[in-house]
Amino acid sequence: MKVDDLAQAIFTVNRHAKAAPDPKMLYTLKKLALEKLISEGKAKKEGLHFSKNPGKSQQKSDVLVAVGNYYFHIPPKKEDFQTLSHLGELDMNYRNPKTTMSLSTAKRLLSQYTNYSLTPPQSSMNTRRKTAPIFKPLGKSYF
Repeated sequence: MKVDDLAQAIFTVNRHAKAAPDPKMLYTLKKLALEKLISEGKAKKEGLHFSKNPGKSQQKSDVLVAVGNYYFHIPPKKEDFQTLSHLGELDMNYRNPKTTMSLSTAKRLLSQYTNYSLTPPQSSMNTRRKTAPIFKPLGKSYF
């Protein structure tokens, strides 16, 4: 698979995850793809940025990863704080290039690349068999 196609797929998944009601699987797919690209030498960790949305903490940092012409953020690991330089505040004027890849194409591409299945495991609650209601007589019949 071409790195540019993977970068566009990650961009598409990331864009949709930001507005998804349950984005966990999409963010997992993004993270797995970026980690695999980094391990293969097709992506590079550029440094640390202060997070735009630090949550409950005062300050938090994210790792900036370059893939082709695209840049993404992933949560840092402990060793990232020792090995990467801190780049300071995020440049809000920079935007990744636009792409027209559909979400289904992007998910399929990244799933094949990472061997990550997007189908959630079946829970025991969902597999319970539906039964028809049982009607019992209330007592003596008058008919």
